[in-house]
Amino acid sequence: MTTRFSIITCTLNSQPYLTDSIASVLRQSGPPPEYIFVDGGSTDGTLATIEAIPREVKLALNVRGGISMAMNCGLEMATGDIVAYLHSDDFYLHDEVLSTVAQAFDSSGCRWLFGRSMRAIHGQLLPENYQAPPYSRQQLLRGNFIPHPATFVERALLLEVGGFDTTLRYAMDYDLWLKLAELADPMQIGMPLAAFREHAGSLSTRNRLAAMHEDLQVRLSHASPNPLTRAMHLLRYGVRRQRALQSLTRKP
Repeated sequence: MTTRFSIITCTLNSQPYLTDSIASVLRQSGPPPEYIFVDGGSTDGTLATIEAIPREVKLALNVRGGISMAMNCGLEMATGDIVAYLHSDDFYLHDEVLSTVAQAFDSSGCRWLFGRSMRAIHGQLLPENYQAPPYSRQQLLRGNFIPHPATFVERALLLEVGGFDTTLRYAMDYDLWLKLAELADPMQIGMPLAAFREHAGSLSTRNRLAAMHEDLQVRLSHASPNPLTRAMHLLRYGVRRQRALQSLTRKP
């Protein structure tokens, strides 16, 4: 049986990079994926770009309540076997990504998997700036090394864990990976599958520190209640926060 994908893209005034993201989906080999857009009320050319796509897509308009709400809305619309979230400024690296992922699902029997991503900065593709460890749930509790645009999940499994937590602002994907990991170990693919675009405003000084704090809260909510274990998580957080503060205040 052919694996059917649902690709979900959430938009809000996403015109600058949306064309590249769409092109990377349309050029995928194999059966065309179900393509779903969830828009939060764009006032630029985003909707015109979506409407110009030369194939049928699903579009939800004026979805409010934040990115988690939008991603859950897309999940409710999805009918494919496998769901992937590709944000409007990210893109797949080559036209065999979905075929590669489908073969991995078929051969392994896994319920979710992730590959690696590259960084797109000023028109250049750069490797990740760290070495991802081999997957284990314990490693994942130490820090989130699963790249959002290179992750693919069985739709039934996403529904089983209830999708994204809409009370979270930054760490909703990290929380989701930990919830999925409680039910099934993912398959880990070492090759880059998608590009994460870094640009001015993608992560401000203020929300970088807030994101780190929310990561900690998510980590503690999934970690063992053992006092020593929790103390180690707090210690690592303190070191990471101090390093982040130093990098943010360092003069260019």
